[in-house]
Amino acid sequence: QVQLVESGGGLVQAGDSLRLSCVHSGRTFGSNTMGWFRQAPGKEREFVAAITWSEGTTEYAESVKGRFTISRDNAKNTVYLQMNSLKPDDTAIYYCASSRRLLRVDRGSYSYWGQGTQVTVSS
Repeated sequence: QVQLVESGGGLVQAGDSLRLSCVHSGRTFGSNTMGWFRQAPGKEREFVAAITWSEGTTEYAESVKGRFTISRDNAKNTVYLQMNSLKPDDTAIYYCASSRRLLRVDRGSYSYWGQGTQVTVSS
């Protein structure tokens, strides 16, 4: 069984920063990629960033490139999402997810999901 627990969300103003964390526990063997997705009200869940456990190779959505940074701490089984220069459009529930596949950006490639953490950016 796999558990993913996100934390670090909150209410901030435009231009502020937040760092999200996702702890991966339980059956961690077989997880090759960790991803962050987000879902705003009335919108579909969309890809934000992904990172491989082994090489630390990353992938980002165009909308967050240059502002968000994904990283991982293998010893802690934890993935982070550093979000800088936040915009109101970044307001969403942020989910982390685990995939057996390498650096995928599609939701269907991710088998396990956390419960999400709310990020609200006021203008």
